Amino acid sequence: MSSTVDRDRIVRDVAEVLSMRAEQLGGDADLGDEGLDSVRLMTLVERWRADGADADFAELAEEQTINAWATVLCPQ
Repeated sequence: MSSTVDRDRIVRDVAEVLSMRAEQLGGDADLGDEGLDSVRLMTLVERWRADGADADFAELAEEQTINAWATVLCPQ
């Protein structure tokens, strides 16, 4: 199964779990500073895995920015 996760999807999903608007999320913003905790991160990881992404909790927890996650999840 191929992944349906792209950068726009990452932004939308992160904004949703943080109760923010997607436009409020900068690519280099520290998502931990924006309120992302381990429970929310695990929610995202499970959601993205269900849609075919190779999402690894530990890898995403290392650098919590949209730009870093897009590099990991959408390596084209």
